[in-house]
Amino acid sequence: MGKKRVVKKDGTSVDKNKASRSLARSTKKRLDHGTLYIISTYNNTSVNLTDEKGNSVMWSSSGSLGFKGAKKGTPFAAGKVAELLAEKAIGSGIKDIDVVLSGVGAGREAAVRAFISKGISLSSVRDITPVPFNGPRPRKPRRV
Repeated sequence: MGKKRVVKKDGTSVDKNKASRSLARSTKKRLDHGTLYIISTYNNTSVNLTDEKGNSVMWSSSGSLGFKGAKKGTPFAAGKVAELLAEKAIGSGIKDIDVVLSGVGAGREAAVRAFISKGISLSSVRDITPVPFNGPRPRKPRRV
């Protein structure tokens, strides 16, 4: 049968094949302003770029870049996702964005900082994370 080949994969880096494939798919639509929706949970971070009407133009998530397991929810993964989407957005002609944050994950700020570092200016930042105002149901009284 021969020797078995063992391929060691570093879990902290982006899968180069998936990243280049994502960059190859560019949009034909030219935009100068858009809205960036960042949904950050404990397990994953997804970033969605829309036009002024709310139609989705491009998106990416840390799972689609090749991060697996607990590494999907890290700020590093969120930054890489936002960098990739920012490169695609620059190719589409975006100059400034409105940011809408949702969720309580670790990748919220990292994704916003990655977009700023690519030279795209922010018009506004809005947080739409749902917050309970009544709290959970109280415990039943103890029977003695």
